[in-house]
Amino acid sequence: MSQQTPNTRPDPDALLSRIQSEQLQATRGKLRIYFGASAGVGKTYAMLTAAHKLQSEGREVLAGVIESHGRIDTANQLTGLPILPLKQLTYRDKQLPEFDLDAALARKPSLILVDELAHSNAPGSRHPKRWQDVEELLSAGIDVFTTLNVQHLESLNDVVGGITGIRVAETLPDTVFDAADEVVQVDIPADELLARLKLGKVYQLPQAERASRNFFRKGNLIALRELALRRTADRLQGDVQAYRIEKSIDTVWQTDTALLACIGPTINAEHVIRSTARLATQLNSEWRAVYVETPRLQRLSSARREAILETLKLAQNLGATTAVLAGNDVTEVITEFARSNNISKIIVGRSQHYGRWRWRALWSMQGNFATKIAAQAKDIDLIEIGQPSIRAKSKERSSGAAPHSSASEVSPLKPHRLMEKTRSSGYVWAVAVTILVTVLATPILPYFDLANIVMLYLLAEVLIAVRFGRGPAITIALLSIGAFDFFFVPPRFSFAVSDFQYLMTFAVMLAVGLIITHLTTGLRYQARVASYRETRSRALFEFSRALSGALQTEQIVETSRKFLQRTFNAQTLLLVPDLEGRLQVAPSQNVPASEDAALESALHASLDIGIAQWAFDNAKNAGIGTDTLPASNCLYLPLVAPMRTRGVLAILPHSRRWLLIPEQQQQLYTFGALAAIALERVHYIEVAQDALIKMESERLRNALLSALSHDLRTPLTALVGLSESLVLTRPPLQSAQQGLAIALHEETLRMSALVTNLLDMARIQSGEVKLNLQWQPFEEVVGSALRASTLALMGHRVETQVSHDLPLVRFDAVLIERVLCNLLENAAKYSPASSAIMLSAAITGRLLSVTVADHGPGLPAGMEEAIFDKFTRGERESAKPGVGLGLAICRAIVEAHGGIITAADGAADGAAFTFTLPLGVPPSMPDPEDGEYYPVEPSL
Repeated sequence: MSQQTPNTRPDPDALLSRIQSEQLQATRGKLRIYFGASAGVGKTYAMLTAAHKLQSEGREVLAGVIESHGRIDTANQLTGLPILPLKQLTYRDKQLPEFDLDAALARKPSLILVDELAHSNAPGSRHPKRWQDVEELLSAGIDVFTTLNVQHLESLNDVVGGITGIRVAETLPDTVFDAADEVVQVDIPADELLARLKLGKVYQLPQAERASRNFFRKGNLIALRELALRRTADRLQGDVQAYRIEKSIDTVWQTDTALLACIGPTINAEHVIRSTARLATQLNSEWRAVYVETPRLQRLSSARREAILETLKLAQNLGATTAVLAGNDVTEVITEFARSNNISKIIVGRSQHYGRWRWRALWSMQGNFATKIAAQAKDIDLIEIGQPSIRAKSKERSSGAAPHSSASEVSPLKPHRLMEKTRSSGYVWAVAVTILVTVLATPILPYFDLANIVMLYLLAEVLIAVRFGRGPAITIALLSIGAFDFFFVPPRFSFAVSDFQYLMTFAVMLAVGLIITHLTTGLRYQARVASYRETRSRALFEFSRALSGALQTEQIVETSRKFLQRTFNAQTLLLVPDLEGRLQVAPSQNVPASEDAALESALHASLDIGIAQWAFDNAKNAGIGTDTLPASNCLYLPLVAPMRTRGVLAILPHSRRWLLIPEQQQQLYTFGALAAIALERVHYIEVAQDALIKMESERLRNALLSALSHDLRTPLTALVGLSESLVLTRPPLQSAQQGLAIALHEETLRMSALVTNLLDMARIQSGEVKLNLQWQPFEEVVGSALRASTLALMGHRVETQVSHDLPLVRFDAVLIERVLCNLLENAAKYSPASSAIMLSAAITGRLLSVTVADHGPGLPAGMEEAIFDKFTRGERESAKPGVGLGLAICRAIVEAHGGIITAADGAADGAAFTFTLPLGVPPSMPDPEDGEYYPVEPSL
């Protein structure tokens, strides 16, 4: 048998993806990671050695940061390399040397060395992690050499902790490691590393002794070495596959032990899957399970196809990656799949040559499959799995095969009764066409040669084969030979043959007829399959187009119901969650409105909200054909969108088995995904509309505030001046008139304060307020706020707890004084007369925390955040003055300073308002004695 030439044409999609990736990487720097199992294996030394070599070749190299940890050999390797000075960061009275990212970007060398990729930067650095610094260097087009230990990988952090008993705090995402352009494995045996540790080449001797008793135990080092080697091998596997795609290499490289299990329609497919799973466990390798569906295999009964689907599910549960492939030649498809995925071992079941299964094995993919694979893929290992025991086979046959479809169930390609009727009529037509050709050929016999008569019969065979398939085509082929022999071959009207050459004619007629029958039947079936696929594709296109114009949930519900019912011949309900995440029937579905109201009512009766809620909460299918309550009458399909699950689709099929056909399931899942995306799109449209309405309302409100405050400010200023003149007039007014004048003056001042709040709020919202940040003592602004609030605080006792050693804080004194005044006035307004108001300030970490507490009624339940909204008050109906802007202004000012403000109930009673301000690093102050400068640090 000749070996077929494998398809060496590379995958266009894979090549295009790689070209696009290369274009994106063209402007970025290259990252090389020196990777090891633990400290002391020589990563930094190897990196410096490579840097010296590149420098000798003319490459511009800069040592950005090198952590030698006192190792003399490593420190000596720095000789001759330009070193970037480290910047000093002050943290808790200590000077911490850190990598100077800005200086490195300014120098922009061709190659920079950045040791310890997983290092955490000191507070005050631009990025919290060093790998983020490296990412910025790469984006600037600078190549980077760095080092990394296996325990710093995030995915292996808990594994290393379980082995060594020590959890490493400094980690980095695995994506950083996988995205590196090169990974250089630096490895030495555990005994050699322990010898270096004893000689003080890893740590200083006292520290080395402690390390040898803890982390650097021999068992730990061996396990870490295995993890490092395996992790490097996993990454290199992707590099090998990318290189094979780039170079269009179709031969299999024996670099991996991946297994490929081939599933066929035979009864030992489950045995093949279980055996492959055990073999993969023994080899500690990945494995895949594939099923190739050809036009012939699509003619299998629904029960057989359902059994194949269950076998694929079994493989997936046992840890395999499954796939259903399509093609005409099973051997070619399997071989091409193995080559494209660099799978070195193909596993098949042994051919079955016993009893009534022999013909099925020869007809299916198993028959001569192993021999074909061995001939077509000589570079791939072939493993044959033996047949299961007789008891196991009988058990599989009794439990694995579902009963045959009833006549009422729907086939994926054509209803059963219609197919039976078509087949019966095909035989009738075969007989009728044979008679018709014979009748038509009899009058023209004197004028045409017998070869032309044969052509008429062959034409009839082609027509019957195209229209009715294989059985009627074979029937007409046999009838044509008989009719031609009886009516036209001398001696006529008998089956005797006078010339031996006519036997050859009969044989050729039969062979040509059978060949034509085989070819036309295959083409006819493939055309029909293509037609159904085109129908499914058109249904998906129409469904997606209909959903693209839906702007409301009700439209999506109605569109989904209509298309699913028409495409799958099933009744559907769409369940959507409420605000609490509980499912409910979507609007417009509560009352059956379709023509088939009885079936729709049956769906409502069969609906189980509990199963649907489980499918929604777990984002997994439930019901028919799943592992969760498969006896249910409905299939519950969660609509999983990119952000979250948007609902559940409940489907009641007319035929349970028809819904389990792989093509139908795949199309159904695609319909569900489209509906989920449409629901999420509508959700975000509603969110955007609400946000737009709020923004417009806010803009109108701010415009109104600004207009009112400006228009009221001028007459109020005049009223304040006139009322003050009445109070201070000479000679003084009479006592009754003087009281009225004082009351008028106080109310105009209060109204002026309200208008000032309105104006300030409008200015803050419009962004017109510019902070005048100055380093100043906080005690001064407390005193000025207390003096400014004297009138509002009359009748209250104010207690202050402000430390005298507070550091200088950078803030806008006028605005922070306004915050304190508003909080003090708010406390005085809502607390009883003669009660105490507490104002305290203290250092909390790197923040200045200021609290104003009162002894009033406290905060309303659930209003801790809403109290800071504009025009929101603690008491909706109250005689207390104010419009609910004071706390909103406080929050806007504090957040502009980079702090936060919160409200909570007091320790005993009343309410407590706390805001924070960042401390920062104050400027240096001159020493009055020697003129030198010293830094002023906060007292912690």
